Amino acid sequence: SFSLGPFMAPAQPSLVPLHDLALGVPARVAEIRGGRQLVRRLMALGVRVGSEIRVLQHRGSGLVVSLGDTRVALGGGVVDKLSVEPLTRHAVPEAS
Repeated sequence: SFSLGPFMAPAQPSLVPLHDLALGVPARVAEIRGGRQLVRRLMALGVRVGSEIRVLQHRGSGLVVSLGDTRVALGGGVVDKLSVEPLTRHAVPEAS
């Protein structure tokens, strides 16, 4: 694993991959595992470390998320690079 300096928060046990976050649960973006170009692209959409985010809809491997009043569609490749810190309990669906 490599560090991207200011773009990444220290690893914490409470982090979950964005694609595992339950629908509607508020979370804070804790880590973006990508290069400067991806970080810049996400920042232009309002996604940055510290942003509050909610998953609204699953679309294949991608997600539709909300950031405040803004809705953004993220592709699966981008979703895989984001880790979040849930702001409530029961943020990850129970395994069936």
